[in-house]
Amino acid sequence: MAKLLEVLLILQVMLSLIFAILGIYQLVVCIIGLTKKKISNEYKYKNHKFMAVIPAHNEEKVIANIIESLKNQNYKQGYVDIYVIADNCTDKTAQIARDEGAYVYERFDSEKKTKGFALEWFFNQILETKPDDYDAFCVFDADNIVSRDFFKEMNKKLCGGEKIVQGYRDIKNAGDTWVTANYALFYWVMNRCYHYSRYKLGLSPLINGTGFMVSMSVLKEMNGWHSKTITEDIEMSLLSIARGYKIGWAKDAVVYDEQPLGFKQSWTQRLRWSVGHIQCFKEYFSELAKQKDVTPTMIDAGVYIFGMPMLLLSIINFILTVIIYAMIPYKFLMLNEVLKIISILTLCVMLLLSVLTLIHDKKSLKKIWKGIVTAPLFFFSWTLINLIAFTKKKIEWKPIEHVKSVNINEIQ
Repeated sequence: MAKLLEVLLILQVMLSLIFAILGIYQLVVCIIGLTKKKISNEYKYKNHKFMAVIPAHNEEKVIANIIESLKNQNYKQGYVDIYVIADNCTDKTAQIARDEGAYVYERFDSEKKTKGFALEWFFNQILETKPDDYDAFCVFDADNIVSRDFFKEMNKKLCGGEKIVQGYRDIKNAGDTWVTANYALFYWVMNRCYHYSRYKLGLSPLINGTGFMVSMSVLKEMNGWHSKTITEDIEMSLLSIARGYKIGWAKDAVVYDEQPLGFKQSWTQRLRWSVGHIQCFKEYFSELAKQKDVTPTMIDAGVYIFGMPMLLLSIINFILTVIIYAMIPYKFLMLNEVLKIISILTLCVMLLLSVLTLIHDKKSLKKIWKGIVTAPLFFFSWTLINLIAFTKKKIEWKPIEHVKSVNINEIQ
């Protein structure tokens, strides 16, 4: 029994040490993200030609709004062409997009239905027919609204030599419900404390689903877009980092995204994200680990993608702690108090970090007060979702239900 207890103690201490190191690492990075130091790159300005690519599945209610925002860019006329991938559409998405002046590629595939497969299919055709017509492309979701300076800001990054850049992902319906308010809180904190902080440290932010730019030279070097998982953004991020690219960040290239209003739809969406995260870990963690010239950027990406397995390890660590202190009863009460303190401190740090981000970025507390109040519930549910994701081998993508139409003039 004593030998078993010793082994359990060593294992528990090792796991706790790993969590402590990773926790301190993330905290330091977040703190750096809250500073105001600006990054300035010298570059020679020229106008590059862009593709604006919009994968769309039955998006007739919103497709015209994003096209309108793309046609009203503060950028040289004729240097942004709009492409809509009408992916397995059974509504009027394709016709509306054509009427609005977009190039439309219609795709019908009952087996490969995800956004990643649609992009893979589309870019294979572009590389065959128009490989040299554009300098870069930007990808958007069909329910987005794109800020007027988006391409101007992305062009600056391209002029400065950055080949893959994520824009600022904001929320167009942040104040609608407590669920959308929590999404806003999540993205605002993610923008400042993950993407921007890493960019300032010379690490890589992540491609975040929408509002990102990729140079055509990268697409050619990678032989097209590749899709093996249901989270094409994380997948592209890991593939790029593993091949030596750094992802940039453009905080003034803003895209306004739409998020689910209800908890049930939010649960389904976040479950898909979590399943995709696990898929990416299985597919690409080993690719990062086996690189001969490992860089800090690769290590940081490895820490990110290892987050889901770390959740399982944290549960194992908790179980070990309970077992150990059950075998040493007089320490159990102390453990109970420690767990309470840790829980309270974690909650306080999370809320403080959120509030500091809101203040620093001049966000409206009034708009998302419901999110601040319900954040513990929302993020606890995300922990449950992550656990359930380990039991899912496959999950079907489901679109967000659009309940209202918002155009660029209502936002800017």
